[in-house]
Amino acid sequence: MIMNLLHTLYQVFLPISLPVIGGILLKRFRNLDSKPIATMSLYVLTPAIVFNTLLHADISLNDIGTTISFSLLSLVLLWAIAIGMSRILQLNKEEQAGLTLISTFTNCVNYGLPLVLLAFGQLGLDKASVYVIGQMIIVNTVGVFFAARSQFSVKQAGLAIFRLPAIYATLIAVILRVTDIALPTALDSGFAMLAAAYSPVALVVLGTQMISVGSTSATVTANQTTQSSNRAFWAGLSIRLLVAPLLSWLLLTWLQVEGILFSVLLILTSMPTAVNAVILAGQFNAAPKLVSRCILWTTLASFILMPVLIVWLQS
Repeated sequence: MIMNLLHTLYQVFLPISLPVIGGILLKRFRNLDSKPIATMSLYVLTPAIVFNTLLHADISLNDIGTTISFSLLSLVLLWAIAIGMSRILQLNKEEQAGLTLISTFTNCVNYGLPLVLLAFGQLGLDKASVYVIGQMIIVNTVGVFFAARSQFSVKQAGLAIFRLPAIYATLIAVILRVTDIALPTALDSGFAMLAAAYSPVALVVLGTQMISVGSTSATVTANQTTQSSNRAFWAGLSIRLLVAPLLSWLLLTWLQVEGILFSVLLILTSMPTAVNAVILAGQFNAAPKLVSRCILWTTLASFILMPVLIVWLQS
């Protein structure tokens, strides 16, 4: 067990840590503005990896149906748990909205995809693609609703989806596969090259975001230590780090999911809180300070918990 854990740390988390550390150092010492890089990742590299993966993915219709069913069930159940915990702890509406964002959305894009690729190879990435695309859609619809129910606009949420280039990349890849049209070799090589650049760039962005969130979290620790916020913080950590993995395991077992799809979906739903959650929280005043604290600490904790989970799944 110890040897397997050390092997996983060396083979999976050492490669991941290098670009993350690079992003942290660039932000700390060069004050790197990560927004242009994040924009490039969102509008160029993410659609490229989605398109390239779906075009060549070894995934069946049964895998797609199972992934969608699992995603929706876990979303609803985690939402219900967050609401129930908010009422038990008597959290205010802002903290309730923040806790919901913390509980339901994971960093499956910037962190999850590179991790799955290193831990489970190309086949794991194929299996992860449907879940990740679904999460992009959910964050821009249900995420808006969770963050600001009183300000929710179906039209705005719909427009947000169609501003995501990954959606169009998905549609084009599906059309090409259904019609059995082969992409010219030069174009295919170009998309493959862009897809290969996704992981290191996304992890550099993750490093810059971690130190930015860390600065916010330090301010929060100094200025916001009320009992209510502390209860919400520990509830968020408990749901994301303990309840979510256990719930995912029970759901996957109930749905009779097996093999690499089981492992990939469990990993993706056990990831730390999505960095995008703090953007929604800030936009709609859904306790952004609470969300930023949970992003930082769940991400740090994941560097301990994820290797253990991967070793358990591979054993």
